[in-house]
Amino acid sequence: MVAVIKPVIQVRAMRAEDLATVSAMENISYDFPWSAGIFADCVKAGHPCWVLCVDADIAGYGILSMGAGEAHVLNICIGPDFRGRGLGRHLLGRLLDIARWNGAERVFLEVRPSNPLAKALYESVGFNEIGRRPRYYPAHDGREDAIVMALDLLPS
Repeated sequence: MVAVIKPVIQVRAMRAEDLATVSAMENISYDFPWSAGIFADCVKAGHPCWVLCVDADIAGYGILSMGAGEAHVLNICIGPDFRGRGLGRHLLGRLLDIARWNGAERVFLEVRPSNPLAKALYESVGFNEIGRRPRYYPAHDGREDAIVMALDLLPS
């Protein structure tokens, strides 16, 4: 019998030394990526910034904004080599836990209509569409609306 070694999955705080890896992952994942400076600013501003590691390799990241009993998922990404393994769901769950632990009662996010996999993930954990932001995202043919979604957190 061959022993199957399960990968070690860890979510930890993003550190300055992670920024190059996170920025590179962002650049290969999105047509209109955040700059390295935006990530650095989020860390400096004290936003909850997290990386998901698989066997010590950064496989994804998530960034929240917190305030007034609310949280906002600013960015969440799983690198192309790690997709399709449930890691996005795992990371989103941890971000929701972090929001709850920081006193958030509601979590918001925006998603592109052209990203149905992400929208389906958000809906599967209870997010609902509450509106649209016209022309919110840059797109190759101009601008793309954002679907605004919200999730009410239940006390843990």
